[in-house]
Amino acid sequence: MATTAACGAWYSRRAMSVIQVKVKTNARRSALSQLADGSFRAEIKAQPVDGKANAELIALIAQHFGCARSAVTIKLGASSTLKLIKIAAD
Repeated sequence: MATTAACGAWYSRRAMSVIQVKVKTNARRSALSQLADGSFRAEIKAQPVDGKANAELIALIAQHFGCARSAVTIKLGASSTLKLIKIAAD
């Protein structure tokens, strides 16, 4: 039976989680931090050109949650600063 646990800007259903991420590009260093409302803020070093920032965001999230990059996909907002990211369990 699938359960859904709502917590701010993320939810979990069986073997996946979806998180909301606000992205800032051209940062001095790449970092991911959780905000008080449950969403995340990502500061990305890469520029938003040719998908470089999205690729770096996926790698950063995979490293933060300890999963493979192939388990992380952008569900909504590929060309926006506000994104919904799906993290599948390995």
